[in-house]
Amino acid sequence: MSPQTMASFQELMKELKVEAVKRPDLQLVQGVPLPSPSCETWDQLCSFQARPDDLLIATYPKAGTTWMQEIIDMIHNNANLEKCRRAPTYVRVPFIELVPPKPIPSGLTQVQEMPSPRTIKTHFPFQLVPKSFWEQKCKAVYVARNAKDVLVSYYYFIKMNHGLPTSGTWEEHFDAFLTGNVAWGSWFDHVKGWWEAKDKHQILYIFFEDLKEDLKREIKKVAEFLEKDLKEEVINKIALHTSFDMMKDNPMANYTTLPSFIFDQSVSPFMRKGSVGDWKNHFTVAQNETFDEVYALKMAGGPLKFRTEL
Repeated sequence: MSPQTMASFQELMKELKVEAVKRPDLQLVQGVPLPSPSCETWDQLCSFQARPDDLLIATYPKAGTTWMQEIIDMIHNNANLEKCRRAPTYVRVPFIELVPPKPIPSGLTQVQEMPSPRTIKTHFPFQLVPKSFWEQKCKAVYVARNAKDVLVSYYYFIKMNHGLPTSGTWEEHFDAFLTGNVAWGSWFDHVKGWWEAKDKHQILYIFFEDLKEDLKREIKKVAEFLEKDLKEEVINKIALHTSFDMMKDNPMANYTTLPSFIFDQSVSPFMRKGSVGDWKNHFTVAQNETFDEVYALKMAGGPLKFRTEL
């Protein structure tokens, strides 16, 4: 993005009015609950025409999306910090199904106006991704995070993000998450759907917990998938600048460029903990037992294994 385009985007942000930001409802698309504005643009999303060199970053919400966006942008730019701070994450890697209040352009509009090669973000389950991505044989990186930590992180994110439908109290959110009655639907279906698709398409399936365990190892894995041959010092630099503490202090990654009436970071910071095992600070004994019963039923017999602590 050019400095002129970024300046124009910032001017549009200033025009956004508090009263324009109202929490949307959940509506169903092919049985998947989505924020209502995304549903209203479903026809345009379905007919989106991908380009062969498009790269898709896909995740269930709060599974390490921004982390992977930063990692990939740094890989593409050989860890050039100036280039990687040219604009906020949400501008560098547009969220294709996002429909913000006017006059902010939709994610779809942003993507369509981007020059190639484009890196695009989605939270869609596999079956809702525009088919042209697979027709054009695009690559995708999917990040999966253990459900217990996602449940907690998503709760805080919904509370602070006025662009999402509410999921209620902690107890209500817990139940809604387990039944898939939250935006982008069932975590269980999401992670399984992308896992089953990874051998049919060019999809790299990455685990959040592996990123936490050995970030440099996983960066190398992503770079290899993107056919980027990076020197060790570049890998080290990427690992340093995509660490949680560095990203938390980076205004181009921590979403502090959004006004508080959209992302109220006084309620909860966007970059909250980024850890493995925080669910232990929130689940009651009864909730943990309930969760484990549902998890065992929904994930029975499958090959997917998640770590809930390191």
